[in-house]
Amino acid sequence: MSHPLLQVQGVSKRFGGVQALSDVGLNVLPGQVHGLIGPNGAGKTTFFNTITGLVPVDAGRFELDGRAYKPNAVHRVAQAGIARTFQNIRLFADMTALDNVRVGRHVRSRVGWWQAVLRTRAFLHEEQLITDKAHELLAFVGLQGKAQQTARTLSYGDQRRLEIARALATEPKLLALDEPAAGMNATEKVQLRELIERIREQGRAVLLIEHDVKLVMGLCDHVTVLDQGKLIACGSPAEVQRHPAVIAAYLGTSHAPVATKGDARQGEGL
Repeated sequence: MSHPLLQVQGVSKRFGGVQALSDVGLNVLPGQVHGLIGPNGAGKTTFFNTITGLVPVDAGRFELDGRAYKPNAVHRVAQAGIARTFQNIRLFADMTALDNVRVGRHVRSRVGWWQAVLRTRAFLHEEQLITDKAHELLAFVGLQGKAQQTARTLSYGDQRRLEIARALATEPKLLALDEPAAGMNATEKVQLRELIERIREQGRAVLLIEHDVKLVMGLCDHVTVLDQGKLIACGSPAEVQRHPAVIAAYLGTSHAPVATKGDARQGEGL
């Protein structure tokens, strides 16, 4: 078995009198699409935010590609190799699609501020490389021809894809997607699924937090399930959907399993 790309162990987090997470962990393998699910209030968003540096932990250990990292700041997490999107789209609305992606690419910039001020040959060369890469990523997510449109003028689905392109511009080892299908119609969800599959084909790992359980079960290689801040199940989609604790957490009783990976149907629920 491959060594985990992302290894998270023993994460606990308390907000005042509420224990949001209790000794939670997960492993994400290279090139794997890993789903993180749970009913409302399960703690999955808090857990996701601890991994990506938005919420400090009370306890826990984090490793990316065999090296420990401290998720105590979003920019440090990005430098370590994790890029994320947000449930509520956070684009620069009045900037072009191209410039939104260029901003993400500047995380990997090698020239210094003085070279930018003086507009040295090295700076101009790197800026051209950044622009070329941004165009390449826009084409990859299906936004070719929309580079000069401002982000606010794009459709909702296009804005979602643009946010993913900007995240990919940081050259992440792991792409963390926070509710990417939220608000999407059926056609947009199919396009999203196809995009995530293309990202996986590149060998990049994806951590996906998503309420659309059928989308998760049809797309993910591995699924982790939380309930009330605790890990209750992890395994393949087929294993997880038959797990008694998962069925009880979502439905309170036994129901027929949902579609697993390979079934293209989309929808809500378990």
